[in-house]
Amino acid sequence: MRIAKAATGQKDLICLEGGKHQRSQLGPQANIGELYAEEIGRILKKIESEGRGPAAFICESLISCGGQIVLPDNYLKSVYAKVRAAGGLCIADEVQTGFGRVGTHFWAFELQKIVPDIVTVGKPIGNGHPLACVITTPKIARAFEAQGAEYFNTYGGNPVSMAIADAVLNVIEEEQLQEHALEVGDYLIQELRKIQSRRPLIGDVRGVGLFVGIDLVKDPQTKEPGAEEASYISQRFKEEHCLVSTEGEWNNVLKLKPPMVFTRDNVDTICSLLDGFLAELERGVLTQRNSNHFDSKIVPKSSTHAEIMRSTSRNARVM
Repeated sequence: MRIAKAATGQKDLICLEGGKHQRSQLGPQANIGELYAEEIGRILKKIESEGRGPAAFICESLISCGGQIVLPDNYLKSVYAKVRAAGGLCIADEVQTGFGRVGTHFWAFELQKIVPDIVTVGKPIGNGHPLACVITTPKIARAFEAQGAEYFNTYGGNPVSMAIADAVLNVIEEEQLQEHALEVGDYLIQELRKIQSRRPLIGDVRGVGLFVGIDLVKDPQTKEPGAEEASYISQRFKEEHCLVSTEGEWNNVLKLKPPMVFTRDNVDTICSLLDGFLAELERGVLTQRNSNHFDSKIVPKSSTHAEIMRSTSRNARVM
């Protein structure tokens, strides 16, 4: 973000917050991505009306903490066009999504058929070793340097870290982990959707490759988020020595982002456990527990088309 501010001479940064695409009842529409992108257009006009321009728009290529959300087709392409037309840069956060995890591509932003100006990466690049990096173009890097915006990192360019990153990239290529993520990820989603067909507590199964979310609901008609249910299942997984945590605005989405070496046998284990935990919930296990410690936050019921479009104003904000 410092680079974007220095390169553009602007200070306003636009980012997504929450993310509610998963609750859309709009049905299949070819221009759904463009519809959501209109909110960014309104924010850009507001910035312009105040005599400023955007420094950058930053967004995960797939929304992770917001609930494992796959962005609608053409969303980022439309947003990037608007931001660049206003003089801003586009930043892709690939910390949780990059390095072949989505299977079909090495970078998740490729799903949207776009090329960012700046890419941030971390976590998997070191495979447990603390390592991150920022990737940009020579032109933007020179603009950052020309502004006199000194950047210094005591451990930057550490040769041990560089060797580790190089080894990780070699393993991904040599062991074909990207192709593996696609194959096993497709199998995982297929098996989860089989469970969904007989377990009404699963409102949605979504994802790409080994980036998968299981959206739990209390009732399949109202779509009320099942936060208690998700918390219960997460805890039950821990008891079976499996780490599956929750995400989303209401913490009702189980996130599955396993290691890239995850196997079909691992999928079978996870799905068998999940099916059993859902059966426990259907038998009313929560009614037998003291649930006073659960968050009683009021959450919305299913939304109409108009309500959803109005709610997009909360999906983006200026920093």
